Amino acid sequence: MKKDKMFYKFALYGFLKNLRFFEPFMILFFREGGLTFLQIGMLYSVRDLATNILEIPTGVYADAFGRRKSMLMAFGAYIISFVIFYVYPNFYVYGLAMILYAFGEAFRSGTHKALILEYLKLNDMSKHKVAYYGRTRAASQFGSAINSLLAAALIFYSGSYRYIFIASIIPYVLDFINLATYPPELDGELTEFKRDQISGQIKTTLATFAGLLKSPNTLRTMMNSSSFTAFFKATKDYLQPILKSFAVSLPIFLMLDQTKRTAVIVGLVYFVIYMLTSYASRSAHTVSQRFPNLSQAVNVTFLTGAGLLFVAGGATQYKIDALSILIFLFLYVLQNVRRPMNVSLISDQISSKVMASGLSVESQLTTVLMAILAPIMGALADKFGVGAALGGLGLLMLLLTPLTWVQPVEEAA
Repeated sequence: MKKDKMFYKFALYGFLKNLRFFEPFMILFFREGGLTFLQIGMLYSVRDLATNILEIPTGVYADAFGRRKSMLMAFGAYIISFVIFYVYPNFYVYGLAMILYAFGEAFRSGTHKALILEYLKLNDMSKHKVAYYGRTRAASQFGSAINSLLAAALIFYSGSYRYIFIASIIPYVLDFINLATYPPELDGELTEFKRDQISGQIKTTLATFAGLLKSPNTLRTMMNSSSFTAFFKATKDYLQPILKSFAVSLPIFLMLDQTKRTAVIVGLVYFVIYMLTSYASRSAHTVSQRFPNLSQAVNVTFLTGAGLLFVAGGATQYKIDALSILIFLFLYVLQNVRRPMNVSLISDQISSKVMASGLSVESQLTTVLMAILAPIMGALADKFGVGAALGGLGLLMLLLTPLTWVQPVEEAA
């Protein structure tokens, strides 16, 4: 496999794209701006719902007008959203910024992978696609790993969470320029834009969902995957206030103010998280082999995740922050171990002809659940504290276990 100029362009894209300095500090940024946890949960819901609603029309746009233009549109939307977050500290304006961010996610989703696959096909290198994509993805993982350290350094020297958005514009402008230099032949064969393409795709997705209702075990498999991901996404960023509390309680770095002490701890912990999740994704197959079948693997890990979330809530409530942090580390690992297993199990139960629509249904279910859970988490955190909110969602997840319990595929109805 040759590493030519385009290989390094693809790798550079992934590295720069993952320099989202705000991600490890998102909740702390919003809290610094005076937002309640409920308002933060509502913003998360707006972002995820908008992303999923926009995925179908933006996918049609990419097919009709070109993948490169779609990617440039994505990064343009990202950059504008970063500017709004930095300039206008207001809840309602943040909602607009989240929608613009969702435009970026929708335009980008799956498009760059298509660009790489098109390049490999044109250069008769398709047989190397696993190794080629894996090596370009390694640059993305490296970007994620050092992102938290760079973000921590920015906050340490600026003394404010606000500057992480304006700083994020720099790598995204560079990536915009990088994408603009991609050769036009990577757009692939363009299709004529037709309005009925959007409605047709929506009908296909709805038909796939209707088909799933006829197979209770397949529906439970979808619920197992989507509900775990939704609970994880709704709670994972609450590690940030826990880390802040932990940082303030430590008898070290006493010469620094709270923001700088928090930046150091958050940066280090998230660096460890990204390193662990990178390893976890590669280890999913090894973990699944420890169980008699994939169904048991996803059932046990779902139940484990629910129990861990409940215990994390109790530990946070009683100020055992170190235990809460360790549990969150394990939850991040568990999510990355589960994801390949869930996709594999879904693929065992859905025809390859409707696989894309099936995964789209799973994504839509995740979004709907996330949109419901995020405000609930925020409201509970405002009223009873972060620990009680985490424990409450952990308990709810445990109660949902019977609805997500998957039978072995060979026994499915």
